[in-house]
Amino acid sequence: MTAMTPGSNLPLNTVRVTVDVAAPVRLDVSGLLLTADGKVRSDADFIFYNQPSGPGITYRSGGGAAPDSITVDIGALPPGIERIVVTASPDAAGQTFQGIEPTATVRDAASGSVIATFTPPQLGTETALVVVEVYQRGGAWKVRAVGQGYANGLAGIATDFGVSVDEEPPPPPLATAASAASIPVLPQMPLAPPTTVDTGKVNLDKGRVTLQKNQTVSLVKGGRPLLSQVKMGLGWEPAFRGRDIDLDASVIAYGPQRNHIDSCYFSKLSILGGAIKHSGDNLTGEGAGDDEVIVVDLGRLPADATGLVFTVNSFSGQKFTEVAKAYCRLIDAASGEELVRFDLTSAEPQTGVMMAKLIKQFSGEWEMTAMGEFVKSRTVRGMVKPASQAL
Repeated sequence: MTAMTPGSNLPLNTVRVTVDVAAPVRLDVSGLLLTADGKVRSDADFIFYNQPSGPGITYRSGGGAAPDSITVDIGALPPGIERIVVTASPDAAGQTFQGIEPTATVRDAASGSVIATFTPPQLGTETALVVVEVYQRGGAWKVRAVGQGYANGLAGIATDFGVSVDEEPPPPPLATAASAASIPVLPQMPLAPPTTVDTGKVNLDKGRVTLQKNQTVSLVKGGRPLLSQVKMGLGWEPAFRGRDIDLDASVIAYGPQRNHIDSCYFSKLSILGGAIKHSGDNLTGEGAGDDEVIVVDLGRLPADATGLVFTVNSFSGQKFTEVAKAYCRLIDAASGEELVRFDLTSAEPQTGVMMAKLIKQFSGEWEMTAMGEFVKSRTVRGMVKPASQAL
């Protein structure tokens, strides 16, 4: 086994190679098939959790308990593909690689034996990395340690290599390059401007937690994970007096590979064997208190339900610019104690919003993250794909 350094390369004596990428936090790992011009042929060459296979390449999720991996079958790659880059970014929104350097382990896919390892050094503000690449040179296939950093996440990498993304990434500022003379020069991406959002996680030991957008709280109290019944209360008011505002709160359940399991909403008030229940539809939004409540029994959720995204939609087409004081709050169902609160402080002229998500960690506890991400969708069905991508 060889411990690689940035720019170093090794010949591959196997036609099937697996690259595992591990870190102290959960990562999103992906692979891109590139031609001689360093671009994908189409979006089908971008392999990730929502598109886990392509010609000669597959993605495998570790489900939070093991590293995600990319496997390359060199013999099955289509003509014209000369390079496969393996990328990674932290799963938590806004998190950088500072202090959580990932390690890539390159293995013979057939035997599982380790060929090499690589840990990119001195990472800081990067939110995505090209970690390693499998490439062809002079008719032979090799693996190279890269460690090229981007400050604008996987969207920056995808755009750089020719993948279409739904939203334009922010204008690039100067990525950290892992420089060695032997590394092909990747386009420079500027560093993102510093953010004032604190994405550090806290727990419930000090009482109620008020979250800002993208902040996360671990549902742990007194050193023990919260696995009892909780209520997610969602509320809103009309922005203009005398107007009703008919919004629908829902929760979408996902499996470890971001696969959609089921959705709970006003027409389907109970899912997952009763582990998730909905209070029913509120047609006006008037009155104090929660407008709709979704009850989740964390201890009764099936093992394959590892992600919950709570959404609010306007079926009638009213935009969130017509809504005031929208919030969500997590409540201990037994005591009625408010545990976590997130007040939506901005609005966009859209018909859907992802309010919050609950993610089960491989250690067993749940984490709640405030989202506040707006989507053009009047129904929960239209939220399934964007919510999956946001997990």
